[in-house]
Amino acid sequence: MADPRRWTTIAALAAVIALLAGCGGSEESADDTTTDAVEETQPADSLSTFCESVAVPEARTVTAEAPSDDLDPGTTYRLRFDTNCGDFTVTLDQETAPETSASLVALARDGYFDDTVFHRIVPGFVIQGGDPTQTGGGGPGYSTVDTPPADASYVKGVVAMAKTASEPPGTAGSQFFVVTGDDIGLPPDYAIVGTVTDGLDAVELIGELGDATTELPLEPVVISTVTVDET
Repeated sequence: MADPRRWTTIAALAAVIALLAGCGGSEESADDTTTDAVEETQPADSLSTFCESVAVPEARTVTAEAPSDDLDPGTTYRLRFDTNCGDFTVTLDQETAPETSASLVALARDGYFDDTVFHRIVPGFVIQGGDPTQTGGGGPGYSTVDTPPADASYVKGVVAMAKTASEPPGTAGSQFFVVTGDDIGLPPDYAIVGTVTDGLDAVELIGELGDATTELPLEPVVISTVTVDET
């Protein structure tokens, strides 16, 4: 993304507060600022030149079970996100976030993320998704905790998990965010689960499709499928 927006101190603080509103394992702490996103982002034609014009998928409330098995530590796991605005791949970091990585793999294999939207897009900051209710208030019904290191750095391409303000550092449900700014200056509160290792250009383009004031997408950005690759 060319010339990502530089946040002032006040704007950055507001963005951190909004990020804290991302739900972990429960719907009780829904982010009310994103509740109307479904109705407000269904244009007849795509505003961008690179996205396929699609409708917002039907909202779903999905309850999942936390995985009982760990991932194979000798295997590299990647999540491939197929969207109407291009594809990107996230390589998971088992060393930093073993519990959350196992959870994301299990959810992806169960189709939890299929037909979901990026409900929050803040240019020069993050794109956020992972909620089948399409509102920013949903979660899988459980949470994991992978406390990030004290020197955690949230730079472009890093994938981390959203949480509520009341939850301990590293708490995660299903909502994730991908950093689109060069360094967004967040504190080490959000579990870092991986990095975009392919398709960062698609992430940057998606990151341009948000309203900086409302943090809502300007048009639907839909994740059609998330598949798991192992090597």
